[in-house]
Amino acid sequence: MTQFVLVAGAWLGSWAWRDVELVLRAAGHGVHPLTLSGLADKQEAAAGQQTHVQDIVDEVERLGLRDVVLVGHSYAGIPVGQAAERIGERLARVVFVDSNVPADGASFVSGWPDGRAGVEAAIAANGGFWPPPAAADCADQGLGEEQLARFLGGSTPHPGATLTEPAVLTRPLGLLPATYVKCLLDWPEPSPEVTELLTSERWRLVTMDTGHWPMFSQPGELARILLDAAGTDALDAAGTDALDAARTDALDAAGTDARR
Repeated sequence: MTQFVLVAGAWLGSWAWRDVELVLRAAGHGVHPLTLSGLADKQEAAAGQQTHVQDIVDEVERLGLRDVVLVGHSYAGIPVGQAAERIGERLARVVFVDSNVPADGASFVSGWPDGRAGVEAAIAANGGFWPPPAAADCADQGLGEEQLARFLGGSTPHPGATLTEPAVLTRPLGLLPATYVKCLLDWPEPSPEVTELLTSERWRLVTMDTGHWPMFSQPGELARILLDAAGTDALDAAGTDALDAARTDALDAAGTDARR
C-alpha cells in the first residue's frame, strides 16, 4: 500500500487536501496530509525553511511509513524536495505539483527574481509573515466561487523566514524519482530549472488544464495523477466511477461541516 504524504503550499494546511484525500483513500492507500509549522492550526509555532523540512521527515519517521510518495505543492516543493533525499529508502517517489524546486543554497525568493522585492516588502510590512492573497490574485486559475471562498477562508499568513532561508541539498535533485505536475492556466511552461531537471530519465512531466491550486479546482484529476505517479494500477472507467461515487458518499456523510 502506497503512503501519500501531502504538503500544500504557502498559506495552506492539511485541510486543503480534503477532496484529494477522499479519492486516494477510496483507492485503498494511506494518506497523510500535513500542516507545516507556523500555518493553519500550527500558527503559534516558529518556523524557518529547515523547520518545514524536519516537519516532513518527522512525520514519515513518526508513523513508520514506507513506500512513501511525497507530494509538494507550490512553495512546499522546496522542503519536500529536501525531505525526499533525507528519508532514504522509505521514498518511492516525489511529486511536485506546480511547485518551486529546491536548489542548494537558494531560497524561495531567490528563485523568483521578478517577485522577490514584492514578497520581501510584504513580509517586512506584516510582522515577518507573507499575507494571503486577495480574490483578485486568484483570477483565471480555474477556481469556482465556492472553491475560491474555501481557499481564501482557510488561508493563514505564511512565515517569512521559510521563504528567505536557503535550501540544503547533498546530491543532485535529478537523481530522485520524480513527477512534475504543470498546471497550464498558471503558466504554460515549466520554469527553466524544472525543464533542466526533466532531462533526467528519472523525472516525468504531467500537465493539468487548470490553475495553480488543483487540489481545489480539479481534486479528482489530481488524485488520479498521484495514483499513476505512485505506479498503482491504472483506473478503468468502472474504477473511475467507483472513486467518484466514494468521494461523493464521503462528502455527503461528512455533511455541511466538512464543506466549510
